[in-house]
Amino acid sequence: MKAKLLNQKGNKLSFVLEEASPAFVNALRRTASEDVPTMAIEMVEFRKNSSALYDETVAHRMGLLPLKTDLKSYNLPERCQCGGEGCARCQVKLTLTAKGQKSGAVVRAEDIKTKDPAIVPAFPKTPVVKLFEGQEIEAEMTAVLGTGKVHTKWAPGHVYFRQLPTVTISKKGEGMLECERLCPTQVFESKNGKLMVRQNGEQDCILCGACVDASEGEVKVLTNKENYVVYVESWGQLPPEDIIEQSIAILDEKADDLIATLKGRVKQKAKA
Repeated sequence: MKAKLLNQKGNKLSFVLEEASPAFVNALRRTASEDVPTMAIEMVEFRKNSSALYDETVAHRMGLLPLKTDLKSYNLPERCQCGGEGCARCQVKLTLTAKGQKSGAVVRAEDIKTKDPAIVPAFPKTPVVKLFEGQEIEAEMTAVLGTGKVHTKWAPGHVYFRQLPTVTISKKGEGMLECERLCPTQVFESKNGKLMVRQNGEQDCILCGACVDASEGEVKVLTNKENYVVYVESWGQLPPEDIIEQSIAILDEKADDLIATLKGRVKQKAKA
């Protein structure tokens, strides 16, 4: 199996996996979405809330705020030495205190204070609630590590993949310049009156088939089950490269556990 980086910018990452099976690529996708842990607000205790929103509504908004995550400093509650009762190794406390103004004041994620500077809202300007004069809110929150298979608020991002196509143009197809205009992802370009695939253009092909129909088959788009383009869009808790690294580590751990289990059963049968 070979991997080649295509693009990395901000919270987005794309790469090519060659000589891979669809089962492995899908396992990588599911692991990234469901098993990579992130930090999210799980409990909210309100001391005051005179806003126009119910406690449950504000708490729901807080729970969906993406929090930057430090996986080296925290454990999943079920794997922590405290047994999930709650300690500094598996949870962090956050507080919010705000008062309204006559013209109205928007309480944002950046107004939430945390005891760990590494665990902060990924998008500080996200609005939480609006307070007017005489209104106030005071709450204490508990954030814990969790996984996307338990609740989407713990999912680290959106991961998806598609087959990497190969685009070929026949001699007759080189004159069908209309394909350049019809392609929604600009796979083609024209040079000296000939239709050509631009450099790395195949990586942007979405298999819509517009060029194949317009050229009556003179332009062909072929795929195989060994080469895939994988896209990772982080929601801010972790960098996209960390999501993939954690996914691979988790897959390795699961494979090791499976091998150990199978070997144990073989030994039991041998003894019997």
